[in-house]
Amino acid sequence: MASAVEPSLPGRERRVFVWAALGTIVLDLITKLIAEATLLRTPGISVFGDWFQLRLVYNPGAAFGLHVGPYSRWIFFTVAVIAVFVLNRMSRGSPPGDRFRQLALGLVAGGAVGNLIDRIRSPRGVVDFLDVGVGALRWPTFNVADIAVSCGAIALAISLWREDARRPEAESASAA
Repeated sequence: MASAVEPSLPGRERRVFVWAALGTIVLDLITKLIAEATLLRTPGISVFGDWFQLRLVYNPGAAFGLHVGPYSRWIFFTVAVIAVFVLNRMSRGSPPGDRFRQLALGLVAGGAVGNLIDRIRSPRGVVDFLDVGVGALRWPTFNVADIAVSCGAIALAISLWREDARRPEAESASAA
């Protein structure tokens, strides 16, 4: 029996969340394994000159190299586990029919799990290998999970903004 706080979503809508998360996890894991196998003994591979390179980096911290001391691995592990539970709960509580939000939540959850797997499997940290920039002006090296988290977070913000924009319309229609 579904509670008032967590409406039960039809299977099709929940599947968007699950498949987005699983697809992200699988793609992230495959690309990281390939990156480690091919880039471990190279200084990097130029894809588009200096603009885009494949370069293996282990990140023991969080996004953009954020590091909080010797316990970074376990702190970010705990944060990721909590985030996955919160994202799953948000998915279950999403408005019926909002597949875009399910996709957004699935991408963020899948990216979080992808980087969580790295924290479990290696004390060196998360495998990053996508390097973009020009000369010394470079974005921090990232991976597929990071792309999914970033795109999912933007999509989630859009979904929440659209819900807020629809709310006044629904309130004015019910008042009339």
